[in-house]
Amino acid sequence: MRRPSVLVAVVALVVAAGAAWLLWGGGGAKPTTQQAVSGPYTVQFSADEPRVGGNTFAVAVTGPAPDAVTVAPVMAQMGHALAPVPAGPDGPGRFRAADVGLPMAGQWEITVSLRGPGGPAQVVFPLLVK
Repeated sequence: MRRPSVLVAVVALVVAAGAAWLLWGGGGAKPTTQQAVSGPYTVQFSADEPRVGGNTFAVAVTGPAPDAVTVAPVMAQMGHALAPVPAGPDGPGRFRAADVGLPMAGQWEITVSLRGPGGPAQVVFPLLVK
């Protein structure tokens, strides 16, 4: 009599664990790289394992070399708009914004702003934080 109820409990546990794994992606956040064009600039945005807390974002720019690059996180559905973070030089055409704090999981938009000889430009990249 007791054997079927134990079997049902084990099957239910396995199904619940499988559903949780599928729902939360089977572990940590995944790296993301995206690219877009704005004016004379081609901008590539990379985030290694986007997460709640401090993040480092890499920006690669082709076209005229920008004088300044900033990243500004916004979570529109929750009304969060964080102050722009300057991205420092990290090699020719490469910039890095370190310790960009994201206070919660969910869908964010990262606005990369450029200022330089090609004029000002902005590109918005979606970013899912788990």
